[in-house]
Amino acid sequence: MAEYMVIRGGRPLEGTARLPAAKNSVLPLLAAALLCKGESVLTQVPRLSDVEQSVAILTALGCRCQWRGRGLAVDGAEAGGDGALPEGPVRAMRSSVFYLAPALHRCGRVQMPMPGGCKLGPRPIDIHLDGLVKMGARVQWQGESLTVTAPGGLHGVDYSLRLPSVGATETLLMAAVLAPGQTVLRGAAAEPEIADLAAFLTACGARIRGAGTPLVQVEGVEALTGATHTPIPDRIVAATLAAAVASAGGRVKLLGCPFEPLAPTLEILCRAGCTAEHGGNTVTVSREGPLKGVGRVYTGVYPAFSTDAAPVVAAALLTAAGHSAVEDTVFENRFACAEGFSALGGRAVRCGRALEIEGVARLSGADLRAQDLRGGAALAVAALAAEGESRLFGLAHIRRGYGDLAGTLRALGADAACRRE
Repeated sequence: MAEYMVIRGGRPLEGTARLPAAKNSVLPLLAAALLCKGESVLTQVPRLSDVEQSVAILTALGCRCQWRGRGLAVDGAEAGGDGALPEGPVRAMRSSVFYLAPALHRCGRVQMPMPGGCKLGPRPIDIHLDGLVKMGARVQWQGESLTVTAPGGLHGVDYSLRLPSVGATETLLMAAVLAPGQTVLRGAAAEPEIADLAAFLTACGARIRGAGTPLVQVEGVEALTGATHTPIPDRIVAATLAAAVASAGGRVKLLGCPFEPLAPTLEILCRAGCTAEHGGNTVTVSREGPLKGVGRVYTGVYPAFSTDAAPVVAAALLTAAGHSAVEDTVFENRFACAEGFSALGGRAVRCGRALEIEGVARLSGADLRAQDLRGGAALAVAALAAEGESRLFGLAHIRRGYGDLAGTLRALGADAACRRE
């Protein structure tokens, strides 16, 4: 039976929403738990399909994983084996790459197919592998299968990343914490998720300085114990809900939402006609009048406007009078959702890495299909502004990053629900 989300647009959003733990933190944190010889517990973990795939990988490597309410416990005391990662989970998500360093440390080798995930264009893992090689690893490709070994173990290194890759920074940070000697990572990514990973590893006994800056220094330790850790809130879920308010109108208070990580998204939405208030860990987003175009905006590395937030912001701008353009500097195929925007009556055209938008007065409900995670969320955001009913298929993509997007929107007053036919 086909499953889809049905959204009847035209209802403003009102109420409060508490943010879940960040998917982009939880996934590397789960991989990092493999480094620990004791039990680690992550709290407030959302029930995402990517989390379940991570649990499958950890279980295959000998970890014991158990849900405890909204917490997820990982006991790595018995982890080990031959380091072969299960093909299904690896191909299902890009984040399987995070198991390279932990499996090397615990198993002495890792074998895996090329990681999967959303088809956003080329997403090489060359920096991950180059850094590991500099630390003593050996890499062998056989078709689509990757084998990495470390016959003499990994060791500290002074390494400069050729670009501030978040994933590569996280991989090399996890490699460095158990590598004898000092590791210096230069040109590292500075996203909040990097600092969150370092905070967890430090609680487990790692020695890390500078995480969240371009210069990270690590002194390798002999072993890590487990720890209990609450991951940072999900700034992309926050951006999605802020864009939903911009699209549908209304007023929503986001609880557990630090302002700074959301600021680039809010700046664009406020230029379009929204208002944003913040205090403590609460941000309130509202939109009463019509939206206006914002001109050209660009994504970039943190603290710039996030690539993951680009599609949902573009969705909100479909009804903004005048011209807007959202250009993604990270991925070539970020705006596969453009086809769905057009089906709703939006005037949105892909030009290279950019989405050129001429605002329209009204959108109309349509049948839509998510082709990737954030693009799928963007189609839901756009449908909130459309007259009539929209049916959004391809929900498996959306569930990789949103535990229950329809339920979250419905709790804020939207007419949204999941159906099967």
